[in-house]
Amino acid sequence: MVLLKMKFTQQKRVRLAQGLWLLSWLAVMCGAFIFCLGVYLKTELLRRAEVMDNTEIHVVPNILMMVGLASIGTNWVASRVCQDSLDASRFPRWKVLLLAWFVVVALLCCLLIAVVVLSYALQGRLEESLKVGLRNGIRFYKDTDVPGRCFQKETIDRLQMEFRCCGNNNFKDWFEVQWVSNRYLDFTSKDVKDRIRSNIDGRYLLDSVPFSCCNPSSPRPCLQNQLTDNRAHHNYEFQSEELNLYSRGCRQALIDYYMGLMNSTGPGVLSVILIQISVLLSMRFLQTAVEGAMALENPEGDSEGYLLEKGLKETFEDVRANALNMLKFGQVDPADAEQSPEAEGAEKAADDTTEKAASPTPAS
Repeated sequence: MVLLKMKFTQQKRVRLAQGLWLLSWLAVMCGAFIFCLGVYLKTELLRRAEVMDNTEIHVVPNILMMVGLASIGTNWVASRVCQDSLDASRFPRWKVLLLAWFVVVALLCCLLIAVVVLSYALQGRLEESLKVGLRNGIRFYKDTDVPGRCFQKETIDRLQMEFRCCGNNNFKDWFEVQWVSNRYLDFTSKDVKDRIRSNIDGRYLLDSVPFSCCNPSSPRPCLQNQLTDNRAHHNYEFQSEELNLYSRGCRQALIDYYMGLMNSTGPGVLSVILIQISVLLSMRFLQTAVEGAMALENPEGDSEGYLLEKGLKETFEDVRANALNMLKFGQVDPADAEQSPEAEGAEKAADDTTEKAASPTPAS
């Protein structure tokens, strides 16, 4: 049973080809949009690679860029097919290529759906990656003289000012690490010696934060040092004071930013999927309609177009059978390929007996 059979006149085929040509170029622009979206997301991830523990999230922009380029190429081919579909001498050359074209376009649609699913599935991995990466970034903040960590301080400061955040979870994360380099400490000072001796790991810990945690919109001058000491500042209460610092942690700020980017790609990607499916179905109708007219040896006559020559169930069974035949191709039956040594010996002995019986007996 033919699936979705439609009758096409010459005028309808021309209109279908023209509409599909416009739709193909729209899909080309959508492919360019997807590619640019992947490049932008990739760039944003690379900009802050120092505060990420792994690169699993990069699979999303990588697929977007790959699908975008493939979409540009396949839809450009579709536009060329539309131009040649009205020429009986030029269309047959696309007959073999169109099968591969349908497979590639169907694969692109599946990959685009996978992007949307991965965007939500990798949220937990992104959060864990940022948690470990920011923790290491804060710990190595002071290592401005260590190769490979020279720009860690600049990265963290720019991150906190750009995203208006402080620390990993909050500003108190800075209380647990020594973020001042030893080269800037006066080890002859009694206060420095006492703080280092009071810590079991010999670290110089302070109840203070870097300048990049200060909120410039606060009416009060920024308080960076002695944040837990109410007597160190006039009219100051640690428990109730907003501290003039950013209250949100950088991990949550980055998660909101990246998930906002990936969530915003969802509607755009779904729109591209719908356009790509429309191109796929229209191309199938155009192909079958033009081939039907050519089979009747009347390129300008009426023809029938359809999606599938058989029903869904029959088509699935045919595809399954063809796939199994391809898998079996070149395989040798184990029963014929391998024989036991005993069987080979018995067969050889039987052949020798037959030869002796057939040979003439010499005269006495």
